[in-house]
Amino acid sequence: MPTKMREEINEIPVAAARLLERSANDIAAAGRALRERDPGVVVTIARGSSDHAAHFLKYAVELELGLPVASLGPSLASIYGAPMKLGRAAAFAVSQSGASPDIVAMAEGSRTGGALTLALVNTVPSPLARAASLAIDIQAGPEIAVAATKSFVNSAVAGLAIIAAWSGSAELGRAVAALPDRLESALGLDWTGMLEPLSRTDSLYMLGRGPTLAIASEAALKCKETCELHAEAYSSAEVLHGPVSLVERDFPVVAFAARDKAEASIAGTVSALAAKNAACFITSGAALGAHALPFVATGHPLTDALALIVPYYGFVEALSRARGFDPDKPAALKKVTETR
Repeated sequence: MPTKMREEINEIPVAAARLLERSANDIAAAGRALRERDPGVVVTIARGSSDHAAHFLKYAVELELGLPVASLGPSLASIYGAPMKLGRAAAFAVSQSGASPDIVAMAEGSRTGGALTLALVNTVPSPLARAASLAIDIQAGPEIAVAATKSFVNSAVAGLAIIAAWSGSAELGRAVAALPDRLESALGLDWTGMLEPLSRTDSLYMLGRGPTLAIASEAALKCKETCELHAEAYSSAEVLHGPVSLVERDFPVVAFAARDKAEASIAGTVSALAAKNAACFITSGAALGAHALPFVATGHPLTDALALIVPYYGFVEALSRARGFDPDKPAALKKVTETR
């Protein structure tokens, strides 16, 4: 029988389509509200996989709208009680459950501080949905496996749809509308060539740059959660500044490259690591000495980057089983973590 994690990975395209259909009015309203507010800065509020989705949206906002985006530590509100001056800001709070007290407190603090606060949440009603100026149900549906998959993807899809509505980008809007079909294609990609080297390693690097750095961070977390495998995510621009010292023969490196301006840079770094006899895998054909992983071209650099997580999720679920674990029940973890 397939694991719950595998079943939920398979549901990602349908969940994305459901989001774009059922939450279309709320997405449009969020875009209008952001245009009217015309913020000078954007902040994000999240933890775990949701924070990786927020990191992905940081790059999307900066690239599409030219606005700086900063992550607010939820402890600012829940522990320190520090008031924030956010009169010219918009805030994105991202959460699967909408229940963690520190996320709710920071969202409330952002709204009190003057920010237009949007909640991207899979549970409506919820404390976070009530704390926000606007709540968008990401429509991922019930997620039973502890490791988040479809809720991560739908959080990012919801954010991209809002950004398209906010910016008026027809190109991004078309790419987001086509995502369910592109994600369905991504489900069929075979990344099992990494199973053997990653089954016998103790540590590896995940690389990205720009939007794919958020994908690399999410990938590294899933390695830790489901495989008890130490994985660290780095920008391909940073890994050569010190972390490269740990790279020796057969050290695994997985690089996420989209069809964007950073692809050549990521490929160049991977080529340098492959020259050190590292076991390199990359979603590009531009790196020398590396194994090319298949990918789906979606028609836009941002959706290209997001689609890379789908075949990886399928791979890491198989890797967890290959290493003797149950990916549905990671040790010492629970589905909803309520941090105060």
